[in-house]
Amino acid sequence: MIPAMNWIDPSVTIEIPDDVPLENALRRTTHMAIGAHPDDLEIFAYHGIATCFGQRDKWFTGLTMTDGAGSARTGVYEHHSDEDMVAVRRTEQNQAARVGQYSLQIQLGLSSQELKMKQNWKRIKADLSEILTICEPRFLYLHNPFDKHATHIAVLARCLEALRTLPKDLQPEMVYGCEVWRGLDWLPDAQKVALDTSQYPNLFQSLIGLYDSQISGGKRYDLAALGRQHANATYFDSHSVDESTSITWAIDLTALMDKDAPDLLNWCYSILRRFRLEVKGNIESFL
Repeated sequence: MIPAMNWIDPSVTIEIPDDVPLENALRRTTHMAIGAHPDDLEIFAYHGIATCFGQRDKWFTGLTMTDGAGSARTGVYEHHSDEDMVAVRRTEQNQAARVGQYSLQIQLGLSSQELKMKQNWKRIKADLSEILTICEPRFLYLHNPFDKHATHIAVLARCLEALRTLPKDLQPEMVYGCEVWRGLDWLPDAQKVALDTSQYPNLFQSLIGLYDSQISGGKRYDLAALGRQHANATYFDSHSVDESTSITWAIDLTALMDKDAPDLLNWCYSILRRFRLEVKGNIESFL
């Protein structure tokens, strides 16, 4: 039975690049990313985009939660109102979906304030549960819990709640927490997942370059994202030749879908304790 699709309302924008029926675009999803703002997906989930690009048995679906109204702006965008920026960023995200050959791109159009208000959490969780139930992605890319952007953490928290409502057979095989507003190269190696983003470098640059409102608007995400991923590959291992030219670091969040999993805060504390012990051991060895 097809769920009621209660998440579709006037504030929701749906882009299907190859114009198949909505149900088909949802159902064929194999890789999915849920991000806070327009352009987040292309930065942290490029691994999924590239894996599906040009394939017919793998399809990437993007879900962007907020409208991006509060972005920094200068130059040609200096005098754009928040409403103007929402329209521009919505268009840029849909252009990325077309260039990246996504199965579909959903933009829920929430404001950051709406997303963070506790009285909305139950509805947002229900919407996410419904979308995940329809799409059944095998691989899911999310923000990571060590990110310093509050809106990113708010999105992650609602996603984990939604995932825990799903029966086991509808949950993804893998859930990755990926880097945007804080790198993950500091994680102990046992906790890191290397997502190789070397494939189709021109596609990556094209996707990030579509977000002119951010780049010309005063934030060089194109240079920053590319530089970080190249640095991740080079600084991965000091004693071996680079096996890839570009890596996004992620942390495996799959276990947090379990209803009996530790809460997110205590789980993060356990990772930080491991990092502390690693640093302590390295220093004490030479004192």
